[in-house]
Amino acid sequence: MLAFPIGLLAACAIAHAAPASKSAPTVKILNGTYAGTRNVHYDQDYFLGMPYAQQPVGDLRFTVPQSLNESWDGTRDAKEFSDICVGYGTDSIWYPQSEACLTINVVRSSSVKGNSKLPVAVWIHGGGFYEGSGADQRYNMSRIVANAEQIGKPFIAVTLNYRLSAWGWISSSQVWGSGNTNLGLRDQRLALQWVQENIAAFGGDPTKVTIWGESAGAMSVGYHLTAYGGRDDKLFRAGIMESGGSIAASPANYTTFQSTYDELVSSLNCSNEVDTLQCLRELPFDTLNAVLNGTDGSSEYNFSPVLDGDLIRNWGSIQLNKHEFVKVPILAGSNTDEGTAFGPTGINTTEQWYEYLTDGGFDFQTPPSVAEEILQLYPDDPSLGIPEFLGDERVPSMGWEWRRTSAFAGDFTMHANRRRQCEAWTETSTPAYCYRFNVHSADTPVINGATHFEEVSFVFNNIDGLGYHYGKPFAGVPQSYYDLSSMMTSMWASFIYDLDPNSGVVNKSVHWNAYGKEKPVDLFLNANTTSHMEADTWRKEGIDYINSVAKAFWR
Repeated sequence: MLAFPIGLLAACAIAHAAPASKSAPTVKILNGTYAGTRNVHYDQDYFLGMPYAQQPVGDLRFTVPQSLNESWDGTRDAKEFSDICVGYGTDSIWYPQSEACLTINVVRSSSVKGNSKLPVAVWIHGGGFYEGSGADQRYNMSRIVANAEQIGKPFIAVTLNYRLSAWGWISSSQVWGSGNTNLGLRDQRLALQWVQENIAAFGGDPTKVTIWGESAGAMSVGYHLTAYGGRDDKLFRAGIMESGGSIAASPANYTTFQSTYDELVSSLNCSNEVDTLQCLRELPFDTLNAVLNGTDGSSEYNFSPVLDGDLIRNWGSIQLNKHEFVKVPILAGSNTDEGTAFGPTGINTTEQWYEYLTDGGFDFQTPPSVAEEILQLYPDDPSLGIPEFLGDERVPSMGWEWRRTSAFAGDFTMHANRRRQCEAWTETSTPAYCYRFNVHSADTPVINGATHFEEVSFVFNNIDGLGYHYGKPFAGVPQSYYDLSSMMTSMWASFIYDLDPNSGVVNKSVHWNAYGKEKPVDLFLNANTTSHMEADTWRKEGIDYINSVAKAFWR
């Protein structure tokens, strides 16, 4: 299995990591003993590439993950990341990939002892369910763990890999009948079970686990909150969702991808087999990967989580309305200009926008009456669109209606879902800390505004831009950006530590109030003005309408 050095975790890691020696940190888990590596610069221990399941190869391909069935004497190295799970896209191309990828990583302060019983944060990466990994440098845990230690809110950080694209989300009636649906979520859940069984050996407290993710990772957290009808398996005590949650913008059921599955099976000459899924299992990796891997690096066959009546039992909006979710505190938010990442381009007239809505432009057909109401709530007035800083200016290169369609796309994919999540938690008197992030950083074009993913570098305090290959988020920004990052990373650590984002924050001028049934409020996070609490009424009319007709979108 290919691997790459721990130096990717931090800018100084290669220079300061301790060589393999007697001084390497060790930990004994249920299966055996691991030797990690030490980063002197951050005074942290890394335990990397530890399997949490039998690897999904051979007959375990396209099968629910199986618990580890081995133990060993002596000491095994946990000094390097494993290969990441096979993915298709720019998040994955920088790292070695293979099917043998179901591994977990632990980062802790070197001062932590086996009996420390610290809170634990388990990061679930995003990437649209088709790319990404727990080894991605952008999610480098060293700085947030170091800052948490400094403010007196230390925690153990965990990252993991889970199966992606068709490897993790293949779906059809045949797959459903075999009980092998939503494999990526089942991978994550088995990793959480591994944490329950083993994290105490690293100095963590299995009763104080926070699951945490962004985009598809946040959606994964949302699914775990509603999994099995909201059954509490005691795998976590809190959740953090950045730009995603329990309501999927365009959900699917197990029949949605039948034609995609049939086409895949046909292209690999498995159509005439009695068990088409077994036929796919028996194919050489290179043969299957060659068909799945598109010429542009994306996959020709896209699959994603599905309502299967088992792990995902109902549409997210219905489960939230019925309060069928694990009642644990959450921290949840979205970015002001999410829609610039998700909206269509090339829409130039109201007629084209209506046609896009009603002809399946968002992967479903909007009922005409709903589409007509959307046209009224999101009028052809660029000053009401996003990004706001453009005033009444249009952007013809993106489409005459781009700011209008982007405003709806952001509300539909992210903002409405986040608001309903916070409302549902308040209805059950469960704490929810909600936010709206409103900063454009230097790694994306200015025209995108405070778009999707922009908060990540702030939360991780990734001021060096590790893992950002197309632009550094803190390049040439004023001091206020660094100050905001310091505050946010402290808030996240404080929530992980004691479920209160305020407890370890130095800047006491900003206090994050919980969402209230009578007083729904968000923390407005900004670098150009002072962050402050705001009433959760931003774009209220359109967002409330989207939530009121959730059944029209089957979500």
